[in-house]
Amino acid sequence: MKTIQPVQYLALLRGINVGGNNVIKMAELKTLFESAGFTGVTTYIQSGNIIFFSNCGGREQTAEIIETLLQQRLGNKIISALLTPNEMQAVIDGKPAGFGEDTETYKYDVIFLIDPLTGADAVQKIKTRDGVDTVYAGDKVVYISRLISSITKSYLSKITESPIYQNITIRNWNTTQKLCALLAGDNHPKR
Repeated sequence: MKTIQPVQYLALLRGINVGGNNVIKMAELKTLFESAGFTGVTTYIQSGNIIFFSNCGGREQTAEIIETLLQQRLGNKIISALLTPNEMQAVIDGKPAGFGEDTETYKYDVIFLIDPLTGADAVQKIKTRDGVDTVYAGDKVVYISRLISSITKSYLSKITESPIYQNITIRNWNTTQKLCALLAGDNHPKR
């Protein structure tokens, strides 16, 4: 009998603990994942970031298990972006030149895309304001920087009206770096 090697994933749950909706404590989320047979489960902050190992046969099967668990617990369909450590490192390594480096002037976010959405498609559908928002397509992400002095004029808050909204989840750049470091077993973010 062939043994399936566990695969480490980062699940970025969409819409957890946002605006009083889909509220779940991270300790309960950890227990829920462990009850499904996932191992090495770690959560990070309250926005639904879970690192774990799965031997469920692949990404699609793992995603289905997570969706079923959360549907049963929360009563809503919660989808997630699943990334391996190498994919998360590629997000860090693939950032545009200068992205994340001028935190006095810009706010930096990463929009993680959920299949079948691609970076090229997403960039075409994200409305931006000239001089305020700048977007860059990545492989499984879109990088966005917003001018802090004009942040109230940014169109990122209008992304909820976009047709891609159901297939994205957003994390700020600091959280993205920290999650990558946690996946690598570090306490310090990789740059």
